[in-house]
Amino acid sequence: MRRVAVIGVGVTKFGLHDRTSAELFAEAARDALNDSGVPASAVQALYYGNVVGGETEHQLHTGPQAASVLGIPAVPTTRFETACASSHAAFRHAVMEIAAGVSDVVLVGGAERVLNVSTAESTEYFAYASDAVWEQPLGLTFPGVFALIARAHMQKYGTTEAQMAAVAVKNHRHGALNPKAQFQKPITIEQVLKSAYVADPLKLFDCCPFSDGGAALVLASEEVARKHRKPIWVLGSAAASDWMLLGDKRDLSRVPATERAAAAAYRQAGIGPTDVDVVELHDCFTIAEIVATEGLGLFEPGAGGRAAEKGLTGLGGEIPVNPSGGLKAKGHPDRRDGRRAGGGDRHAAPRRGRPPSGRRRAHGPHAHARRQHGDRPGEPLRS
Repeated sequence: MRRVAVIGVGVTKFGLHDRTSAELFAEAARDALNDSGVPASAVQALYYGNVVGGETEHQLHTGPQAASVLGIPAVPTTRFETACASSHAAFRHAVMEIAAGVSDVVLVGGAERVLNVSTAESTEYFAYASDAVWEQPLGLTFPGVFALIARAHMQKYGTTEAQMAAVAVKNHRHGALNPKAQFQKPITIEQVLKSAYVADPLKLFDCCPFSDGGAALVLASEEVARKHRKPIWVLGSAAASDWMLLGDKRDLSRVPATERAAAAAYRQAGIGPTDVDVVELHDCFTIAEIVATEGLGLFEPGAGGRAAEKGLTGLGGEIPVNPSGGLKAKGHPDRRDGRRAGGGDRHAAPRRGRPPSGRRRAHGPHAHARRQHGDRPGEPLRS
């Protein structure tokens, strides 16, 4: 298997846009190609993530559409949908295509537009990632899913609402340093705790916002990457799955698929959790970040909330988590979050191996972990 590297990255600003998801992706892809120094004509495949284009834009076949808008209509294109892990799944398959020797340069990413419809409609469309027979008819939405996870974690480990609030405060502080973030204003613990309940025990400020945005990466073989100034090598990428139905899961306070995917990725990379310097993970709700830090082995089960409360996951802490601001402050355009830090958000993770400048620097990063799941703990991916 050949080595694979990220040689170019691009990302749009997150928030309300009046452009289509294909146009948003084209902006990010253009920046990624310019960053790589590779012309669009060198791209041999496009792996594209999109989830709700059919609902919010009445647009299916979004992969070829994205390639056409970008001006590379003849490039083989595959669209991925694994809910919020869609673009991370695209990334993993693109890595495998290059590693197998099929292609030398692959463009990866995706885009989503959800702010052109109402919150009620977006909530319904996101809920389509739950079971249509057993869960959707009961009115289960994702705030409800993660409220159940939060309550289970609180009951088993003593996690508190104040500890979850600490995650929100930390991520808003990080987001205030990210010019691409949807929310760039710090908040306080008191604001989080006094905000309205959305799904007990989760409050408004425990929840990420819907957002429009796009992101892209240029992946390359070692032969091509060696010509780049400083490529970011992909050390490992793994996926795992779990029961779809919440009722089939043994323990809502943990995500076994995250633990398995992380273990596999660590084995591929030849490192362990203590070797990781900075992490971007899926924090659609504050409890999601806590559970993910534990699943990645950064903290023991039950210790994630206390770690956030102590500031261990903030910039300057033991292991900075979501220096981009995470979904909580940067915004959540559903499927493209999987590329948010696997290369899509260069305002978060080291750019071509160089740490970001200024106050958002995670000092001396050598290993960067990326974890994504399909908005419910069913199919996590880890790179």
